[in-house]
Amino acid sequence: MTATPKPVLSRGDRVFSRSALFAGSMILVTLAAVAIFLIVESFPAFFATNQTASILPSNFWVYVWPLIFGTLWAAVLALLISLPLAIGIALFISHYAPRKLSAVLGYVVDLLAAVPSVVFGLWGIGVLAPAVQPIFAWLNANLGWIPLFAGEVSATGKTILTAAVVLAVMILPIMTAICREIFLQAPVLHEEAALALGATRWEMIRLAVLPFGRPGIVSAAMLGLGRALGETMAVAMVLSATGVVTFKLLTSENPSTIAANIALQFPEAYGTNINVLLATGLILFIVTFLVNAVARWIVSRRAEFSGAN
Repeated sequence: MTATPKPVLSRGDRVFSRSALFAGSMILVTLAAVAIFLIVESFPAFFATNQTASILPSNFWVYVWPLIFGTLWAAVLALLISLPLAIGIALFISHYAPRKLSAVLGYVVDLLAAVPSVVFGLWGIGVLAPAVQPIFAWLNANLGWIPLFAGEVSATGKTILTAAVVLAVMILPIMTAICREIFLQAPVLHEEAALALGATRWEMIRLAVLPFGRPGIVSAAMLGLGRALGETMAVAMVLSATGVVTFKLLTSENPSTIAANIALQFPEAYGTNINVLLATGLILFIVTFLVNAVARWIVSRRAEFSGAN
């Protein structure tokens, strides 16, 4: 048997192939460089005490635990608020709205994703916080027996729930855009088959569109969660943080987030305090990496839907 000759690549193909390989390799190199920098600079913080780093209450882990809790708590609250809205808006644009209206709404959603975070922070502190404070008072008066709504209500409205609402608004456009594109790619034959069998439009969506779009919904949720975990200025502007660990949503005592804490503390940090803040950044780096890894694992388990046509 004669060996199959290898295809001869043109100069353009070789240039493109090597350029793509270089671009892909740079992602890994950059990620490794960031990880190595954070690990090296964070190492002194793991053994620091309040005698070597003034911002530590006793040791690093006592300092970082409330920040980890606040970061995850705010991001999860934002995801719980925004994910149902993102799915609903995406379904309306893709399957319910007239074509002209859906095109306009799609452009508006895409433009909202480009709004800077500081603008959302200004809106949160100047408009949202005063507007929701009476609602918080009503929740506390009528639902105060629920631990989440217990405690003394903040007079300014700068609570973890307000920060979560701001984060939800920030991550809503990107999640909506991804879900919309996934729903538009749902197999038309599946939709027509469901309708031909007598299904209503909602039944068709529930049986044909949502199962197909489940990996995309998970990807959109994890991408939104990743942005919420790393958001800085909006949270720093809106949240009145005291560094406590609490599930109460309406009080003036709120946990801070890692990113917001770094933004507020870093300008005045010196010596080992800088290492401590970089170590908290390493923790955030690891948490975000784990979130994306879990998302990839979930999507890979549903890979069979990606081949539908």
